[in-house]
Amino acid sequence: MTGHISAAELRSAFVDRSEIALIDLRDEATFATGHPLFAAQLPIERIEIEAEQRIPRKTVPIALYDGGIGVVASAASRLATLGYSDVRLLEGDLAGWRSAGYELFEDVNSYSKAFGELIEHRRGTPSLSAPEVKALIDDGANIAILDARRFDEFNTMSLPGGISVPGAELVLRASAIAPDPETTIIVNCAGRTRSIVGAQSLINAELPNKVRTLRNGTIGWTLAGLTLTRGRQARFPQVDGSSADEARQRARNVAYRAGVKQIDQFILNGLKSDERRTLYRFDVRTAEEYARGHLVGFLSAPGGQLVQETDHFAPVRGARIVLADDLGARADMTASWLAQMGWEVYVLTGPFEGAIETGDPHILPPRPAAGRYRRPYEGTDNPAAAMQAYLDWEYGLVDQLARDGTHGFFVI
Repeated sequence: MTGHISAAELRSAFVDRSEIALIDLRDEATFATGHPLFAAQLPIERIEIEAEQRIPRKTVPIALYDGGIGVVASAASRLATLGYSDVRLLEGDLAGWRSAGYELFEDVNSYSKAFGELIEHRRGTPSLSAPEVKALIDDGANIAILDARRFDEFNTMSLPGGISVPGAELVLRASAIAPDPETTIIVNCAGRTRSIVGAQSLINAELPNKVRTLRNGTIGWTLAGLTLTRGRQARFPQVDGSSADEARQRARNVAYRAGVKQIDQFILNGLKSDERRTLYRFDVRTAEEYARGHLVGFLSAPGGQLVQETDHFAPVRGARIVLADDLGARADMTASWLAQMGWEVYVLTGPFEGAIETGDPHILPPRPAAGRYRRPYEGTDNPAAAMQAYLDWEYGLVDQLARDGTHGFFVI
């Protein structure tokens, strides 16, 4: 069925957390110029490649718009051919949303980034400027610099002496990296979101160390005229049983405070059988661990990136999410953030039981370079003006969330 949905009806669905997927059919670079908060970008040429993994329930309501490029009808037809039965066109398209007086958010992964800004705004997540961190490095201070980005980003450019500890690994690994409680832990990313979420994760988990973010990440470092290192290979260490158990308990306490539910395989089976609701199942361990063996039906979504790119992994706002992690801490910390972002999220407890499969982490085929949005925080050759404009945009997100009024986020 192809129908229509008004901007007011769509906004109402977001406010009351009804399941709906709002799909922007433009390329990523155009999407980044402005879109509703919970829109997910899926260009028409990727529908057959991505839709069934990203929108797993064929009866979920889907709303489409294309910014006037004229592909909505074709996209609706393609989705119908795949078996989607409730596809709706946004009345007035993007212009209708705008004329209703509703907000448009720039950039990509916007609501995850806005949530990060809200965390800092509500909790006052402590930070150090780039010159302050550089002075500590030069003085040989008792610090540990933990880079919360993906390893490939860390390898491209990183702070001197930094260690790659992608976000979901922080609570699990930090005590092994900085066992001395007098060591100050500094968490960085390229910009702001992952460092704020990472540092606040350690604070929420009540590590004894002083924890700070590098304010504005590698962008701030570069704008301060400081030099980044290239090609570093330093990765987080493995943890022993006692360290993993302690991290699990710390993370479980945080998840409990956020309202995360712990479930077993029996309850999971019940969730899977509920045809009225969309269910996402994610394995939040590293891609390498996932490839060595994972539960059937669980997709690879390392936890830090799942929090950073939630709109990509889970376009159906209002869906249920179940997370799996054999060591526990990563799933609980990831779930604590998703719960605060308004998701109904569960953690699968106990050992991995049932069918296990190995191999490919079910990563979608890469998108072509054409139409891709160049992030101002990636690579090593971004103009200073673009980096500063990006920071200014992030600092404005808390006020924009308040104007938009649909997010439903809370911060513990």
